[in-house]
Amino acid sequence: MKHEPFIIRRVYNAPVKKVWKAITNIDQMKQWYMQKLEDFKPEPGFTTAFTVNNSGKDFEHLWKVVEVIPEKRISYEWKYSGYPGNSLVSFELEPDGNRTTLTLTHSGLETFQPGLYPELAKENFAQGWTSLIGEQLKGFVEK
Repeated sequence: MKHEPFIIRRVYNAPVKKVWKAITNIDQMKQWYMQKLEDFKPEPGFTTAFTVNNSGKDFEHLWKVVEVIPEKRISYEWKYSGYPGNSLVSFELEPDGNRTTLTLTHSGLETFQPGLYPELAKENFAQGWTSLIGEQLKGFVEK
């Protein structure tokens, strides 16, 4: 059985430097992305944990930064305390003059065993990322 990652690509009317800051600066990330995030550094090996409540359940997010190429790509492991699985989220930026193409890839979602944990199904991540990348980040960097 082949497991395809979730991929979303969007073009923003904002320079790459501004989009990079929005996805790596803790103060900006809290405004459009994860309000509960307490600490974040775009440095390989950096780890952080924070809890998000979804439908009455707490999910402790565990992130570990694995790759950083400034203004090009950042990747981090994304898993949940007390749940199986480990996924990888990568944000890739391509400058195009004063515009930026962002490609987000979230792979390994099947390791969350969505058959046992339906709230961790790929469709839920797709919905979340479409809102975050397609609407919230776009509005944030283009304002």
